[in-house]
Amino acid sequence: MRKFITFGPALVVLLTAVVTLIAAPAAVRLVGYAGTEAGMRQARQVLEQDNVLKQIDRAVRAVAEAVEPSVVHIACSPDAGGGRDGRFPRLTSQGSGWVFDAAGHVVTNAHVVRGAGQIEVTFQDGRTSSAELVGLDPATDVAVIKVRTSEGLFPVTRATGVELHQGERVYAFGSPFGFKFSMSEGIVSGLGRDPQRVLGEGGYTNFIQTDAAVNPGNSGGPLVNVEGRLVGMNVAIATATNSDGTSEGQSSGISFAIPLSTIESVVSQIISTGVVQRGYLGINHKELEERNDRELDARGIRTRGVFISRVEEGGPADLAGLRAGDVITHIGGQATPTIAVLRSVIITHAPGDKVKVEVWRDGKSEDFSVTVGELTVPTIVEQNQAWEAIQRFGIMRLAPAGDGGRLVVTAMTRNSPAMQTGLRPGMTITAVDGHALSTPSDFITQAARPLSQGRSVKITVQDDNGGEREVEINPRP
Repeated sequence: MRKFITFGPALVVLLTAVVTLIAAPAAVRLVGYAGTEAGMRQARQVLEQDNVLKQIDRAVRAVAEAVEPSVVHIACSPDAGGGRDGRFPRLTSQGSGWVFDAAGHVVTNAHVVRGAGQIEVTFQDGRTSSAELVGLDPATDVAVIKVRTSEGLFPVTRATGVELHQGERVYAFGSPFGFKFSMSEGIVSGLGRDPQRVLGEGGYTNFIQTDAAVNPGNSGGPLVNVEGRLVGMNVAIATATNSDGTSEGQSSGISFAIPLSTIESVVSQIISTGVVQRGYLGINHKELEERNDRELDARGIRTRGVFISRVEEGGPADLAGLRAGDVITHIGGQATPTIAVLRSVIITHAPGDKVKVEVWRDGKSEDFSVTVGELTVPTIVEQNQAWEAIQRFGIMRLAPAGDGGRLVVTAMTRNSPAMQTGLRPGMTITAVDGHALSTPSDFITQAARPLSQGRSVKITVQDDNGGEREVEINPRP
């Protein structure tokens, strides 16, 4: 008798297995989707009910609305007569600035307006106004211009006397790459940065370091805190370097700003007198990190500060009782951990001011009252920028005339402003602003500060026949 094999039950089991293999993952996915959707609904409810980010956004928008009307865009051209066709001025630089007071004074960087013959200011609402240079200070890179309008001026609110700390949130305003009235956000990355390290040249300030995005065109723009109050002014960036050693010229995530204390001191002097006086202590100094650890231990030094290596005889520090080996830790109540900070604090004090100086001596802290002196020797920055102004004027080379401090003009630029005044190679310079030259170095000593600050000087020149005449060197051709 033949046996029959029944396939029905096996087929049912097989089909069930196949369906399970196909349907189960789909079901799992559906369950996962449902969980994701539930999570999204819950997240939306959290954002709608208690959205901290919206509160932050509102605060940041408020900072923008409080600051932007005070920000200006600055465009400079070399002369008021226009370009080659006499109609369109040649743009030499552009940057940013901010309204300092209701009188129309605007603050920016000295390098933005240096050498400008024509300055045009654009306000946030689109209005434009010409401006004139009031004065500038190359050693701190601060300049003041004044707009020719009294309407719609909104001075920025300044955080005078407010101490800035690392980690605090800040906002930079300006016109990066010509994109006017931009805003970027960051934190204070560091304080007391040395201008020598940042710019490659000395200066009398200590920079605020931030990670706010700052690029060419931001120079002179305000740096504000979370209350919309100005704490500094954008001045420089750290740039990336290409494989051939050249700079890329754009931000690498580190920017620098001039602190408000420096700005206020310099701006007030420029507005009131047009001349910036610098205080000095009369000391040679080194930072403690440059000293040998054993020497510090031997002296019992356990603090950060600036080590006095020499005291100038008869100088302000000497008269107050400071001596070599002291470590300056505070001036006027402000800590001075580096030379850059010490310099910036000193220049905020006018010559003649009395200031308390705290020093570490013989294992303990002592206080001294120092009457700040006046620094009369021009800085390297001022000398370099004065030479640039002299060369723009048309004098390219000078040489000692052989007696006293007189200098002979040996090379000039053709069709230069100097040529137009009648100055010629072979003429001899005998005086600057009425002061006779005793040594060849007297020329730059007398001319550096006014020229670097945008003021003209008069030089007395003598021709081959002994005739004398005065020639005015204008730093803004």
